[in-house]
Amino acid sequence: MLFPPATHCHFVASVAYLNRIRRISHMPTDAAPTILVFDSGLGGLTVFREIARARPDARFVYVADDAAFPYGAMPQDALVARILKIAGDAIARCHPDLVVIACNTASTLALSELRAKFSVPFVGTVPAIKPACAQSKSKRVAVLGTQATVGREYTRALIREFADGCQVTLVGSARLATLAEAELNGQPATDKDIAAEIAPCFVVDKSGRTDTNVLACTHYPLLLARLRANAAWPVGWIDPAPAIARRVVDLIGPPPGRHTAPRADIVFTSGHALSAPLAAALKTYGFP
Repeated sequence: MLFPPATHCHFVASVAYLNRIRRISHMPTDAAPTILVFDSGLGGLTVFREIARARPDARFVYVADDAAFPYGAMPQDALVARILKIAGDAIARCHPDLVVIACNTASTLALSELRAKFSVPFVGTVPAIKPACAQSKSKRVAVLGTQATVGREYTRALIREFADGCQVTLVGSARLATLAEAELNGQPATDKDIAAEIAPCFVVDKSGRTDTNVLACTHYPLLLARLRANAAWPVGWIDPAPAIARRVVDLIGPPPGRHTAPRADIVFTSGHALSAPLAAALKTYGFP
């Protein structure tokens, strides 16, 4: 049991989740690295995809804390405790060589505490404000994230340090991550819903208009084609996943010579059965 029964912020880990983690922890190991990818749900799939391309020889364990999705609804102290406990349990059982926190909210909130508590290397996910401002021609950038991410001092500190003369608009979406999860489950959002969530990103003044949007939630690249189709005008969309994959390679090195396809397992803290559309979508990412 990861947490005792208590408030809505805690949960009893499903038997299916714990059994799945135990089975993965008992799998045979070899010289290939084990990489643990952690997210509140399925947004980390966009990060996993890029890392798997960069290290196709690796063994991957993806932990989706869907029992608490979305993270923005949880009090901060309870969320930090939850992330430390669930990540710690997976680390203890799977013995990864590296952990990727593929969640902006979890990274901005708990990454320093994770690094302090565990000796394994961590790679976090934070809003890509520096590269966005560096590439913007109009010097008008929007940061599209969850309300929790854009409201944190961590994000504002990144703007102060890296805005480089850009006007940065923070846009907190209450629904976009949930819409991305629903789309993977075969329930696509309407164009009207997508357009409404991203509309505040598009700002015009007498000197110019937004030309670059930062995707500050790993769920949002799952909807990238929909975002482009419903944009008020063409803009650059900054997905952090390629940069995360490069950082992983910096830490554990490139793949050695010939290799097979990545070996990947995914576990959900809720233990709920997968819908047929989601199971099919996961297979396209390489999960059995």
